[in-house]
Amino acid sequence: MTSRLSPWLTVFMVLFALPVLAEGASESGAWVGTVREQELHLSLHPKDRPGSNHGFSTPLASFQGLSTKEGSSAPFQLVREAGTFAFEGRFGAQQGTGTWRFTPNAAYVKALSELGIPKPDAQEQLTLATVDVGPARVKALAAAGYRVGSVDDLLQVGIFNVTPEYVRALAAAGYPKLSLDEVVQSRIHGVTPERIQALAAAGFKGLELETLLSMSIHGVTPDFIREMRGLGFKDLKADELVGMRIHGVTPAFVNEMRGLGYTNASAEDLMQLRIHGIDSVFVRSLSRDAGTPRKP
Repeated sequence: MTSRLSPWLTVFMVLFALPVLAEGASESGAWVGTVREQELHLSLHPKDRPGSNHGFSTPLASFQGLSTKEGSSAPFQLVREAGTFAFEGRFGAQQGTGTWRFTPNAAYVKALSELGIPKPDAQEQLTLATVDVGPARVKALAAAGYRVGSVDDLLQVGIFNVTPEYVRALAAAGYPKLSLDEVVQSRIHGVTPERIQALAAAGFKGLELETLLSMSIHGVTPDFIREMRGLGFKDLKADELVGMRIHGVTPAFVNEMRGLGYTNASAEDLMQLRIHGIDSVFVRSLSRDAGTPRKP
């Protein structure tokens, strides 16, 4: 079965390993911000949790009172459903540093409760504020047919940016009845309507979601399919293409082996060569020691 663990999931799990704040407590610490086009990328370092970090990007227009001009020291705020971040500090050339404080919004917890979502602890509420998700997203997803029923669900929706627009786009592309977990996995692994359409145009239409995820995870792109077909592998199935990517059977590897005499090697032959560590360097060493290499 395909492993779906990703670096983002590791981040998600680390958040829950952090110490829990006291109920209703504010949190503070140091911040570093970098201006990137029309966004401010923030890295928050909580004072009471050395080594932990919350990183996120937000449009400049979302802040209140923000000036990123060099030398600016005006305080500014970021208001979220879950609470408010207050910032102080100074900006230099496209970068700022200073201190921050987060004040949780008590009404947020009440609004979640009314939607059937248990109360988040203080640490979870801080994280929900950084990813900017709350009752508004819950209601919008419900209208699109997806129930968010727990804090864990809500965190995944926020961390991986699961939006009503995304689930509607997946439905229009032929995946209308996915579970919330399947939508999250699709988002994590870059399954977009554009990718689905491109694979369909390459002859892979109506794929099972598990196959689509596997192709996305292992980098089976339309370009890779075209390159392999150009090398004569015209009727490969999705699992064969995935196998070639997993085992490092690239166009360059195919051409290298053909240049050494393996002109009739099938996709399975080439994968077996890779599995057993046989590459051009190994074959050339055999040639020096024993003459012409054996061909499959």
